Amino acid sequence: MSAFRSGVLVLTSPLSALSVKLAPILASAAKIVQDTLYIHLQPGLLLTGSSQPSSTYIPATNEVCKLISKVYSDADVHTNLDVRVLLTNIKNQSNSQQILSSVQNLSHPPEVVLTDFQTIDGGQYNPVKQQLERYATNSYSCHPNLISVLLYPDYEQAEDGSPEEPDGGGTLLRSHSDVVVGGTFDRLHSAHKILMSVCCLLSERRLLIGVADRELLDNKILKELIEPYETRVEKLAEFLVDVKPSLLYDIVPISDPYGPSITDPDLKCIVVSEETHKGGLSVNRKRLENELEELDVHEIKLVTDPQHLENEEEKISSSSLRNRLLGTLLKPPAANPNIPSRPYVIGLTGGSGSGKSSIAKRLEALGAALIDCDKLGHQSYRPGGPAYQPVIDEFGADILCPDGTIDRKAIGSKVFGNKVQLKRLTNIVWPAIAVLAKEAVEEAASKGISVCVMDAAVLLEAGWDYMVHEIWTAIIPEKEAVVRIMNRDGVTEDSAKNRLASQMSNSERVSVSNVVLCTLWDPEITQLQIQKAWDLLQQRIHQNTPNGSPILKSRF
Repeated sequence: MSAFRSGVLVLTSPLSALSVKLAPILASAAKIVQDTLYIHLQPGLLLTGSSQPSSTYIPATNEVCKLISKVYSDADVHTNLDVRVLLTNIKNQSNSQQILSSVQNLSHPPEVVLTDFQTIDGGQYNPVKQQLERYATNSYSCHPNLISVLLYPDYEQAEDGSPEEPDGGGTLLRSHSDVVVGGTFDRLHSAHKILMSVCCLLSERRLLIGVADRELLDNKILKELIEPYETRVEKLAEFLVDVKPSLLYDIVPISDPYGPSITDPDLKCIVVSEETHKGGLSVNRKRLENELEELDVHEIKLVTDPQHLENEEEKISSSSLRNRLLGTLLKPPAANPNIPSRPYVIGLTGGSGSGKSSIAKRLEALGAALIDCDKLGHQSYRPGGPAYQPVIDEFGADILCPDGTIDRKAIGSKVFGNKVQLKRLTNIVWPAIAVLAKEAVEEAASKGISVCVMDAAVLLEAGWDYMVHEIWTAIIPEKEAVVRIMNRDGVTEDSAKNRLASQMSNSERVSVSNVVLCTLWDPEITQLQIQKAWDLLQQRIHQNTPNGSPILKSRF
């Protein structure tokens, strides 16, 4: 069967039966729909009549919330699917008189409608399919060539051949006019969708969402890989408008733990998780200080991630998703006409204490030729080196040792703290290092080596990115980098911080990088990242090389 980019799955089984059937239904749907799968919960819907009811609702209960949570949890294994449970047919008792539009415009109009309904006749003509298509077309803005697929015809039904009616069990949720929730919402995942679905079910009029930004991101793991605020808001807004378009969504940036939750007098309820429950209580204390009414605190359970790794959280979290990006290709490399296709040159950079050099050595152990630009810098200063005489001409003969070599401490004292003098020095040394690096690449090519790693702390500052095919960056949280610098170099904390402040930031490096690595965890974890990065690199090289064989050229 052909795959469709988007589809809507109409689930007609009762709630009690759906929990058992969900996994195989979703697995089947994932083979048919590639990208966006909308799910319409409508237990007891009969598809045997000539027309469908204009509105059939199931009550918003704790059992419904559990089912929605299970849908997203079961769908998590299907990484190709963006699952969205539609909530327009789920109503709280308090707003049961609300009239919704009969047609819902979805951001990705379905091209196919799926259902778990059991077909009764075995002939080619199937009235159920036709009615299902008509039902979906009348309910959503669908693809003009909408077709339907009936999943799992072997499901058991009630004795009369029709689906069982839902039992309506479960405690009704207490809804509120205005609800507030907060979070980072990075890389919108199933736990986010569960949280936002509960918020939507609790909200009658408005949902206020505080999205963490700026200072609130400082202590996040791998904060450099967090999506931009605008991207996070765009994805969140699209999801919310899809699942419940009747609400007013107020999405605002927050740079402190409270945001407008402690100042907005219209709010009635705050939704928290198990780990942020104390934060909800803190919000209420602040509201009382501001002479505002306390909020009803609604807590949802954390969702366990069965795929979490050793250095990841047990719950489904954005930090785990960011962790899984390490070693992968974050963005495809641009074609570089300045250098030959082989050897394939990786430009490895990173700040002080990032573990860049240890990564370079691990890559060398995997078969890459290592070009240490720091060593090339020392080499350029030696008598006869490309920077030797130009540096003497620029800074004077008083920088020479008795044996005629350049005293690096003497030259260091001339440029330390003086940006103008430092620029004069780097204008000489950086081009000289580039010449030596080119020679090293050519030597590797002559030996038939297919990958070179150019270890260069100032790769980007020196403009050496024109010499490489990909940029790889090693990052580490600033606090950890400070500790490493202090332990390694025996300097004070202030000195270590000043050194980092004088360098390009992690975020600046990551923004132009193809691959990012992090040495925060045990060496074994670092090795797994590097092996993953190396294996994926070999795949890229093989795919981009005719017949999978290396192409060696000698042109710079």
